[in-house]
Amino acid sequence: MKQFGLIGVAGYIAPRHLKAIKETQNVLSCALDPYDGVGIMDSYFPNADFFTEFERFDRHVDKLRRKGCGLDFLSICSPNYLHDSHIRFGLRSGASVICEKPLVLNPWNIEALEAMQKETKANVYTILQLRLHPSIVALRKRVEETLQKEPNKVFDVELTYITSRGKWYFVSWKGDVSKSGGVATNIGVHFFDMLAWIFGEVRGSVVHCLNAQSASGILELKHARVRWFLSVDANALPKIALEQNKRTFRCISLNGESLEFSDGFTDLHTESYRDILKGGGFGLQEAKTSINIVHAIRNAEIIGLKGDYHPYLTQIKES
Repeated sequence: MKQFGLIGVAGYIAPRHLKAIKETQNVLSCALDPYDGVGIMDSYFPNADFFTEFERFDRHVDKLRRKGCGLDFLSICSPNYLHDSHIRFGLRSGASVICEKPLVLNPWNIEALEAMQKETKANVYTILQLRLHPSIVALRKRVEETLQKEPNKVFDVELTYITSRGKWYFVSWKGDVSKSGGVATNIGVHFFDMLAWIFGEVRGSVVHCLNAQSASGILELKHARVRWFLSVDANALPKIALEQNKRTFRCISLNGESLEFSDGFTDLHTESYRDILKGGGFGLQEAKTSINIVHAIRNAEIIGLKGDYHPYLTQIKES
């Protein structure tokens, strides 16, 4: 069994990591969060040491290492802007790191981490769970088969992802662009990774809308022209989602044919951990493309409703 530490155990995504550690028959040795409402730990690892202060957590992890029973892995579920620092801490502590998306906010952070990874001989992994989603895996295979027959084909793709958030979202760190990277980074980075994974390298990008609630644009890839729309605004939900009383809607259309994949996400963190523990996983190199994409979007000129834009964008502008 591997010994895990976890930073950000009170966070929204942490239960999926706790579940993944337990379901892969490993142990959570210690956890850190400045917020102490972490009763969720009782359902998974009630005997894990818990700290609310980083300094005490740091000392504890160092003591474990010096006694010869240091952490094998550090899982990171902290706010986005802290990922880089917490990854560095994990590497310096002799642990490999499993970090939530986005791995970091800026492309140059990855370059620095690559140097640290070589120095420490530990590994950095990120959660890119869409690469493991059965519907996405099937779509990639379908695209590859088509490209074998038509190697120069460029698909017409439309991506829509709406995950409704309340007023709390904009008061929290997630509503602060300097801490979350904004909506395109916070909720979109793994979708951009998925698109580049399926359709190839980036050839160009245009941003029509970028605000606190929504983002939209066109991403030109080697084998796809993608109209994308991302939002945390419940007003953007389509009628089909409202009729089913769903607050989240995910859909990809390929040449006009819709692939709805709102379900099937429950166990993908566990699958990600299994993949890492058996020698696979997605590391710094795999994370680079999507981090470059969202960084470019965050710093792009916003052109407004010009040219060919995502149809949901008009709906947002009118509401």
